[in-house]
Amino acid sequence: MNQAARSLFQTPAGGGAWQVFRLPGKVFAPFEPVTRQGRAALRVQAKRSVSVLRQPFEPALQAVGMLEFAWKVDALPVGADLQAAEATDAPVRIMLAFEGDRSQWSARTHRLSELSRLLTGEPLPYATLTYVWSRNDPVEAVLNNPRTDRIRKLVVDSGSAHLGQWRDHRRDVRADFIRAFGEEPGPLVAVALMTDTDNTASSLRAWYGPLRLRAASTSP
Repeated sequence: MNQAARSLFQTPAGGGAWQVFRLPGKVFAPFEPVTRQGRAALRVQAKRSVSVLRQPFEPALQAVGMLEFAWKVDALPVGADLQAAEATDAPVRIMLAFEGDRSQWSARTHRLSELSRLLTGEPLPYATLTYVWSRNDPVEAVLNNPRTDRIRKLVVDSGSAHLGQWRDHRRDVRADFIRAFGEEPGPLVAVALMTDTDNTASSLRAWYGPLRLRAASTSP
């Protein structure tokens, strides 16, 4: 699977190996190399599960430019609501985690970060920008995670009109980060894919096609 990820996902030099990230107590559905409608892809057959595949950057990537990615899903999580803590499932996500000045955090965010470290072995990133397919929120909406405003979601697909179709996206990460957080992005520490259906006990299939992330200095 690492070889498949390396061939599908092109990122700037300095990124580590793509790694499965398992959340404690959650069912994991694997990322499987397949060909779908003539495209190479990684497929997730989700069933009440949380699947994360990520690439860390050590040292962090200092500036990010354009992001291109493709995904496809055959269903949406039943009853999902990205603004409700008990129903925040999404069939596909691309997540970009950034470092920054944690002294700006609230006491509550510091507590959540410590809880994250205890549960997963890692603190919260300073800020996470997530591109997501929503069940009902409008395209281009920016949503705060219901548990922490250090995770913000930018809706790039919405609803069921494009189920079963490949969706291709090209985003200016810096511009999107500024719109979502109101500040310049710091160094990038990780990029990840995530399919989750655990909160809604849903089943669906998701495919991730080619992804290309550019450093700012190589953006067109």
